[in-house]
Amino acid sequence: MAERKPFLLRVDPALLEALQRWANDDLRSLNGQIEFVLRRTLQQEGRMKEGGPPPDPPKA
Repeated sequence: MAERKPFLLRVDPALLEALQRWANDDLRSLNGQIEFVLRRTLQQEGRMKEGGPPPDPPKA
């Protein structure tokens, strides 16, 4: 399993509540749901290959 790096996230209470409801619906933890949403969005935007780390930024 990949190493997990903890960090503090400040978020609007309504957003957190909506994420928690979604996590409950999908039988995930809140943390797992946040990771799922972030990973899916990064892949859709072409910023991360499926299952892999994000690509290196373009060089100037």
